[in-house]
Amino acid sequence: MTGVLVVDDSQFMRTVIGNALSDAGYDVETASNGAEAIDAVAEYDPDVVTMDVEMPELGGIEAVERIMATNPTLILMLSAYTESGTEATLDALERGAVEFLHKPDPSNPGSKNIAHLAEEVVETVDELADADVSSLALARAAAAVHSTSSATDAVSNRSATPAAGPVTESGTATASPGAGPTPAPGAGADPDAAGEDEAIEPVSIDDEPDADPTIVIGASTGGPKIVERLFTRLPAALGATVLVVQHMPVGFTGRFADRLDSLSEYDVREASDGDRIGPGEAAVAPGDHHLEVARATDGSLVLRLDDGPRIHGVRPAIDVTMETAAEAVADPLCGVVLTGMGRDGAGGIEAISAAGGHTIAQDEATSPVFGIPCQAIETGCIDEVAPASEIVDEIVDAFATDGENDD
Repeated sequence: MTGVLVVDDSQFMRTVIGNALSDAGYDVETASNGAEAIDAVAEYDPDVVTMDVEMPELGGIEAVERIMATNPTLILMLSAYTESGTEATLDALERGAVEFLHKPDPSNPGSKNIAHLAEEVVETVDELADADVSSLALARAAAAVHSTSSATDAVSNRSATPAAGPVTESGTATASPGAGPTPAPGAGADPDAAGEDEAIEPVSIDDEPDADPTIVIGASTGGPKIVERLFTRLPAALGATVLVVQHMPVGFTGRFADRLDSLSEYDVREASDGDRIGPGEAAVAPGDHHLEVARATDGSLVLRLDDGPRIHGVRPAIDVTMETAAEAVADPLCGVVLTGMGRDGAGGIEAISAAGGHTIAQDEATSPVFGIPCQAIETGCIDEVAPASEIVDEIVDAFATDGENDD
């Protein structure tokens, strides 16, 4: 039976969510704070953890980081409708959590209630439990936190993810049940994960790149930390125009764009209707709106927002941005699909390939959830499959060599 650990300092929340999961056929354990959660994960080895963000003694962010360093597990965050809740949730995603849900907003009588949240939790746990999940990728997530922090210091002289607790860069091995929450320095380090710290500078460009390239990046579950790492390595010398579709609700995409801006050599913002975008700039699709690409009479790219029906159950949809970019972009074009559940992006990859663009998918070993890349690969329209750490290299190579390998 699939096991779920419910972590919340509210006994009421633990009861409601725990009962809903039990009724759905899950084996449920509970914990009332992050410290208890760390011990419970080691003891019960759950398949999925639901984690509150703010808790006494040890909060959800610190608990995520320590769990990912010792017993990598799928973690679903439950966050409040507040600015601090949004920021904390993004921190948790950087530390290895793969998905999040909003708790009911007490200030908004029209928002969902506890029963609706419980239903969403069950639906999301169903999806996560059925996902093709790479434990290796989950184990590497903790190391990525420190790489991201170091990169932020280098680019913007401030850290987007201050370290919480004594977790080391090399703390990526899965500890045996009963092991303490903090690994010994250097113990069980994955060589590829440890090497991420060496690959946080923008990629160098040896060949003359194509003029005015456009990159469309799509991601969902587990995507934020991967997208951040891509932007850390994306060189300004490439002169690309970048569009990002990360499945996130309203309120998160603006903060996410700010984080990317602080990490990157590119000027990153949340997209607005009518925006013009060009080389050296990047735009993030706003929550609850599809991002469409059009070409102005002067040849520049114009962004349009559409609040039409959800596609594949999501809005923004990767397919919308990729398909409209395939129609509007006359210059070199590259589509990139990253970790996530579902098949959003497969149609977009087909459109970009048909338009003569280059296509890249994240590989299974580094995808926390391999659904989106897998569906894109199965179309037969992916040119390159690469680990997260090499995707920017593949992008640069595509534009610098016209998609041909130097070898």
